[in-house]
Amino acid sequence: MIVVTGATGNVGRPLVRALVREGEQVTAVARRLPGADRVAGARYLSADLADPEGLAPALEGADALYLLVSGAGEGLDPDRILKAAAGAGIGRVVLQSSQAARTRPDSPSHDHLRVFEEAVRGSGLEWTVLRPGGFASNAFAWAGPVRERREVRSPFGDVGLPVVDPVDIAEVAARVLRDGAHSGRALELTGPAAVTPRERAGAIADAVGAPVRFVEQTREEARAALLEFMPEVVADGTLAILGEPSQDERRVSPDVERVLGRAPRAFAEWARDNAAAFGGPAGD
Repeated sequence: MIVVTGATGNVGRPLVRALVREGEQVTAVARRLPGADRVAGARYLSADLADPEGLAPALEGADALYLLVSGAGEGLDPDRILKAAAGAGIGRVVLQSSQAARTRPDSPSHDHLRVFEEAVRGSGLEWTVLRPGGFASNAFAWAGPVRERREVRSPFGDVGLPVVDPVDIAEVAARVLRDGAHSGRALELTGPAAVTPRERAGAIADAVGAPVRFVEQTREEARAALLEFMPEVVADGTLAILGEPSQDERRVSPDVERVLGRAPRAFAEWARDNAAAFGGPAGD
């Protein structure tokens, strides 16, 4: 059995679906469980990583754990979580971290992920760390304005990053959880090419079949918008990556193709699959 934490999120939901499709027994764990949109065949349990001992019913009988730490990771003790996992008989853990945990070693916005990475490596369990770059699904923040006035507002309109489709992260996670072929490695997960915010807006326009106007925000305007839903340190870290990405952050990683045997999905494909969220036709 495989336990997936953060099971209702952008990565967790397709990961549960992929594992069930492969015939695995799955326990899907989240603090708040969906009333609908559950994956048939998965067992859903409410639990909180802040209470590692309370994870026991979810971990019982499991072989592997997908560990996804949301937010700033405040109040979480990775050693207690991993001790609970080992005590339940779990032998393999896959941690979802972030590319910035490596590329921004002095950034406080990713301190908690570096702590978790260190704990996983020292846990005595078989481990793999996944370090995705920016998510294609961050474009959902544009869904309302695109539906309402066919407009996208974003800073740094011509700075490109190889954003990754969460479905690709999920499929990589499903593979490494099941076969352990990449144990002891950190995999960086990106899309197939760098795309700018202006180009992403164009891909969304193509997906919905209507023009979408791109409005470039100033850094200050973007910061004010980010501070409405994230801590200051995270907002500043995000803007640093979006505005002044390093060469490593611009680089297309080969790891998705190395694990899955196919190229990662392009942003345009993600936009087509999620066109309904932006007021376009439903994706396949």
